[in-house]
This record gives sequence, structure tokens and C-alpha cells, in this order.
Amino acid sequence: MTDRIRVMVVDDHPMWRDAVERDLQADGFEVVAVAATGTEAINRFRATRPQVVVLDLQIPEPSGVEVTATVLADDPSSRVLILSASGEQDDVLAAVKAGATGYLVKSASREELLAAVRRVAAGDSVFTPGLAALVLGEFRRMNEPEVPPGERLTDRETEILKMVAKGMSYKQIAERLVLSHRTVQNHVQNTLRKLQMHNRVQLTRYAIEQGLDSDDED
Repeated sequence: MTDRIRVMVVDDHPMWRDAVERDLQADGFEVVAVAATGTEAINRFRATRPQVVVLDLQIPEPSGVEVTATVLADDPSSRVLILSASGEQDDVLAAVKAGATGYLVKSASREELLAAVRRVAAGDSVFTPGLAALVLGEFRRMNEPEVPPGERLTDRETEILKMVAKGMSYKQIAERLVLSHRTVQNHVQNTLRKLQMHNRVQLTRYAIEQGLDSDDED
């Protein structure tokens, strides 16, 4: 039996926090801590070291964005999934720049939340669809690319990088391209090395900045 994913839930609304905790526990996650404020979140994160933090942005200080940056500086292997009532582009962008791997609005269904926690724990990036387009467009405007899309990459590496930019998991990419999971991982590792990056989060950001998420070609 595989180990359960360790999760911390941070929200200053008790009813919402309790509901998320119940849903996670009912689906087999191990909720190792809950918190209502930024300070509580940081302290309990350090005490319990969850794999995934499900975090509201609008919490008593420090803010969700500050908590994201702090906990990921403490433990870069952890993942932060924002679950917020706000769908404002500035909030989404600030969270992603702080290191959040995913962003869902609170209108997401229970099933969407549970699936997002699993994907984030596996290293994938997850966004509420409507927000993804907003933040991707903003990244393109804000960042002047230093390296043209795919300049030093093979055609296959560029193809996989485009799929990473669209939020596809390694398994989905492998199935789409009829490759093994290991082959996809190897291509991603080669791409990381060529672009002098260290993890998939950085790679996803780069791909977003380069506009590789577009559907010009299918």
C-alpha cells in the first residue's frame, strides 16, 4: 500500500477549513495540520512538514503569498496549492511567482480539489482553466525571453515542453506520444539541463513565459 499524501489546510474560515479537511481525509489523504493564520501556517508547516499545503490567500498576516514563499524556502520539495475565493489575475500571478504549483478558485468541485492535490503532490502544475489563460498571457507580457522557444532543444524536447506548459502530467504525455513514462522523464531532465533549471516548476514557468502553451498547432 502506498504512503498517504500528507496535507496541511490553511484557511481562516472554520466551516470551509473543516469541510476541506473532511473531504481530504475521506479520500485517503493524511491531514497533518490545519491553520487559520499565516503565522500558524508557517509554524505548523515547520512542525509537520506536509507534502502539500492547501492554502487560502486571504488569511490574517502574513498573507498567503508570503506563506507560500516562506514555506517553500524552508522546504523546496513541498508543494503549495492555492484555494482562494479570488480569481483576480494579480492574485494568481503573485501566488505563482511566490512558488505555488497550483491555483483553484473555491467554486471548484470536491472532485477537482482532490484531483488537484494529487497532481500537485506528483509535481504537476494545476490551474482553474479560466485562470490559466489569464496568468499565461500576463507572463508573456511581463517577461522578455532570453532564449527563443526551443532554440537549444530537439523537436521532441520542444514537443514535450509544450505539453508541460499546458499542465499535462508525465503519464498523459507518455500516452499522447506513445512513449514510456521513463522516456518522457529523460526528455524533461535533458531539457532542464540544457536550460540550466532545477525542477519542473521552473520549467513550467519558462514554457509559460515563452508562450509554448498556445494551441497554434495541434
